[in-house]
Amino acid sequence: MNTSPEEPTPATSADAAVPKTVIREGLLIFLLAAIQFTHMMDFVIMMPLGPQLMRVFNITPQEFGLLVSAYTFSAAVAGFLSALVIDRFDRKHALLGLYLGFALGTLACAMAPSFGLLLAARVVAGAFGGVLGALILAVIGDAIPEQRRGAATGQVMAAFSVASIAGIPVGLYLASVTSWHAPFYLLAALSFVVLLVGTFFLPVMRGHLSSATRESPFLVIGDILRRQNLRWAMALTVTLTMAGFFVVPFISPYMVANVGFEEAELSYIYLFGGLATVFTSQWAGRLADRHGKKRVFASSAVLSLLPILAITNLPPVPHYVALIVTTFFFILFGARFVPAMALITSTVEPKLRGSFMSINSSVQQLSAGLASFGAGLIVQESASGRLLHFSWVGLVACAITLAAVWVVPHLKQVS
Repeated sequence: MNTSPEEPTPATSADAAVPKTVIREGLLIFLLAAIQFTHMMDFVIMMPLGPQLMRVFNITPQEFGLLVSAYTFSAAVAGFLSALVIDRFDRKHALLGLYLGFALGTLACAMAPSFGLLLAARVVAGAFGGVLGALILAVIGDAIPEQRRGAATGQVMAAFSVASIAGIPVGLYLASVTSWHAPFYLLAALSFVVLLVGTFFLPVMRGHLSSATRESPFLVIGDILRRQNLRWAMALTVTLTMAGFFVVPFISPYMVANVGFEEAELSYIYLFGGLATVFTSQWAGRLADRHGKKRVFASSAVLSLLPILAITNLPPVPHYVALIVTTFFFILFGARFVPAMALITSTVEPKLRGSFMSINSSVQQLSAGLASFGAGLIVQESASGRLLHFSWVGLVACAITLAAVWVVPHLKQVS
């Protein structure tokens, strides 16, 4: 029987996941980007605060590496545990619950009076923050059609650039005029504001529940791990993450100890890098949709070898030269990350996407923690305070980047 014009047409899978009568796609992306901004700000602020934290707590590069990796190791464990149940909940409720825990963990970081308590607070923040990133990508995969997924991923991932442009310089300024506690207090306050807005404006997202499996969570995880395509996706996550986190945690300490930056000047690195990548990350997403995600990733990954080698071998040079090198590093770091995340999101069907992205997040955080800790074992501090062997770290990062390029052709998009 023919339907009348007034009768509703069947909903698509994207409509079921995010009802268009409740929220528009653009507003959803904005809210996800706001959550991603605070989540990424909490993580990346540790790197530029490195010199101050090493001085205030009188800790070694190895102990600073542990401070960074504690967040990621905690996120790795939480990601695995969340994979057992994450696909059984409305995306909105899961997202807001995790975000509340993250905001409380960030507040605990702000209030920590010692290295030991700060380390414990980072574990709490990582347990919630690490899973947040995975759930954001799962929502994008559920709500955004594949032909626009690269652009949407680029827009949300540009939150890292905004954090670099606005958050990190402001955080470093507050840290320099007050103490390292101030950026975390500011971030905690902002997180609670975003949480309140999200409570009212995020839509109910239950579309994935219609096809959710009723199997035991452990059987679901076994199903994920048996799929060769998803193992290749996790291999890309491992190589891409380790290639970045062998280098990123020690950029700020190296710039202070070896290149001649003052601590207050570190904000320029993230300001210029963020200004550039807020545009280039979105361009990378659109190029990935137009020319193919695998091609754009491979091109940007190979090009990224040049700034990796440059930044890890940088001698004392004029600041503008150092800023050119660091800006190109961040541009190409983001350009390879966006198509990679869009690829990974498309390797799994909706019914398993939340669980897989949680496991993948666990793998990502574990890889970041191992890389940060490994770089801390390689980098040494001389009697004069200079950092040694950072060039070795760059060579390792280049080798892992080439491994990531080799992995990408093995991925197959299924959603």
